[in-house]
Amino acid sequence: MNGALLRPVNRLLDLALPAVCAGCGREGDAICGRCLPGVGTRVDLPPGTPLGLTEGPPTPLLQLEWCSPFAGTTRHALHQLKYAGERRLAVPLGQVVAARWRRAGVGGELVVNVPVHDGRRRERGYDQAALIAREAGNALALPWLGAVERTRATTAQYRLDRRHRASNVHDAFAVRSDARARIAGRWIVLVDDVVTTGATLCETARALLDAGAGAVSAVTVARER
Repeated sequence: MNGALLRPVNRLLDLALPAVCAGCGREGDAICGRCLPGVGTRVDLPPGTPLGLTEGPPTPLLQLEWCSPFAGTTRHALHQLKYAGERRLAVPLGQVVAARWRRAGVGGELVVNVPVHDGRRRERGYDQAALIAREAGNALALPWLGAVERTRATTAQYRLDRRHRASNVHDAFAVRSDARARIAGRWIVLVDDVVTTGATLCETARALLDAGAGAVSAVTVARER
C-alpha cells in the first residue's frame, strides 16, 4: 500500500476502530501527544553523537542516526506495527524519523527502506520499514523508493548473538533491476525500524553502492543495545 492510500485507510480505521496509544493505552491517537516525546528522545541531540558501535558510523555508511532506545513506548509501538497489524503507527514513527534526520542528517536525495523478505511481507500484508520510510520521505519532501529486495530469508537478527549477525545477512540484499537507474549516483537515506550492530543496514548499503548509488546514510526509529 502506498503512502497516498495509507492515510485514507487510517481515517476509515479511526472511524471503525479508534486508535489506542501504544504508550499509555489512551484512546484517540496511535501515539498520543504525551507519549510521543518518548519515541523521539534523541531527536534534538546534535549530529555526531557517539554511536557506541565503533569510532564512527560502521562502513560503508556515511552517517547513522536513531530516534530513541528500543524500550518503553518505542518498543511497544514497533511491536504493534510489526506483529499486531497496527499500520497507523507508521505515521508518527515516520514523522519522528524525519524529525531526527532534519535535525542531524547531512545530505540525502532519496529515501529507501531495508526490506523484509517477500514471504514475511505476504504473511503480514505489508513491510513495516517501507511504511515508516514512506512517511519519513513525505515529511522530508524526499522521494521514497522500494529499491532493495531480500534475496533469501534470514534468521531474525534478535535471535543471534553479535558474532553471527553479519554472516546471517551477508549477500542477502540486492537492488531491483527496475530501480537501478533511479539510484544511480544518488545519496540514499536508508530507513529501518531498529539497529543493533548495524550489520543489516551495512549489508543493504553495500548492495545499493554496488548497484551504483553515490552514497548511503541511515536513520532508524530505535537502537537496541
